[in-house]
Amino acid sequence: MISITFFKKRLYFIVARYFRFWSNISLKRWQPRIIAVTGSVGKTTMLHLIEQQLHTRAHYSHFANSAYGISFDILGVRGITNTKWRWLWLFIITPLRGLFFKHTQEFYIVEIDGERPHEADFLAKWLKPEATVWISAENSHATYFDSLVKAGTFATVEDAIANEFATLAKNAKELVLIDGTNNRMIEQTKSINASRLVAVKVEDIISYDVWPEKTVFKLSNGYFEFDSPLPKEVGLQLQMLERLLHYLKVPVRYGQQHFVQPPGRSSFFVGLKETKIIDSTYNAHLVSMKSIVHMFETMHAQKKWVVISDMIEQGISEADEHIKLGELLSSTKFQRYILVGRRTRKYVYPILHKSHPKSVVSFVKTVDALAYLQAELKSGETILMKGSQYLEWVVEKLLADSDDRKYLARQEPAARRRRKSWGLT
Repeated sequence: MISITFFKKRLYFIVARYFRFWSNISLKRWQPRIIAVTGSVGKTTMLHLIEQQLHTRAHYSHFANSAYGISFDILGVRGITNTKWRWLWLFIITPLRGLFFKHTQEFYIVEIDGERPHEADFLAKWLKPEATVWISAENSHATYFDSLVKAGTFATVEDAIANEFATLAKNAKELVLIDGTNNRMIEQTKSINASRLVAVKVEDIISYDVWPEKTVFKLSNGYFEFDSPLPKEVGLQLQMLERLLHYLKVPVRYGQQHFVQPPGRSSFFVGLKETKIIDSTYNAHLVSMKSIVHMFETMHAQKKWVVISDMIEQGISEADEHIKLGELLSSTKFQRYILVGRRTRKYVYPILHKSHPKSVVSFVKTVDALAYLQAELKSGETILMKGSQYLEWVVEKLLADSDDRKYLARQEPAARRRRKSWGLT
């Protein structure tokens, strides 16, 4: 029997074209104004920011950002699960949904990942968005692009990733929004078809203040206030949001106090022993590490502890990326540094031990890191959790209110089974 892994690695785009064919029939009947949101990090947060403004005027591709997921999202069906016969059911139901189903909203706000080479290009040439919001272009999912560097197609992994995301800018019809401080993004958008190219800069934020429980951004046209701690780079997305809404002729709703942050993207929780937990456990790349660490440095809080675990899917850049992480952390002045995972032990710990010998500890196993925290936390500490190794399980065990676990990342049954296989119950 041909395995799912074989399909993913060898026949990914062949099968994706089948689903695209039928979903495109539905899309043509729908004919929404398509806004693509892409980048290495920050896509989901941007999707939620737009949702706060457009509400029911748009359909949003929640939980779908791949060639397969977006096809299924357009058809209004749930995608791949671990059930045995799901693939067969999807092959059968897709033509029926394509012929008889369509969404009705005016806008389609679609998050698009560039996890594998040619995937963003595959979606860009199909969807041809009216506008593309390109958040970032950094080293993420690097292991999938190593082969392009080895073949000499690109000089660096970062160049390969930027080129992939750029396909969405190059296929946009009217508007492209980019980070005006990112040289790769500027270079890739020098010759695009869109009528308008708008570059925004984080330096244009008038003021930025962050606490464990809230963040306040002051922009030239108004204030945004959130009930969660957010990195300063979100101010870049807020400027993009303003310009996107101006283009769409939609008034900007300032305030945002009730904005719901996606799970594991810098959420605030009250912890045991009157601690304050910043949960940023959804992903971990160097760019997101820099962003969240700089946020923590400027945060109005006392007794700051950081729990940092491995960055995965870094490919041939793994050592360099973790060494850079060690150098980043060595320049900070937090009270404690708790490292989790074999990569942080090998590359980050030696650097931190030189600069902060009395403040850093390292654990290979997540369960040992939790035991350390439970023993060492006294009262009133603010703890930043960032990285892989199922740190959301550590957050869960430190919550003052266990019901808050429903707001954590990776709470679906399959993720719980994977954690259990690690001995995290």
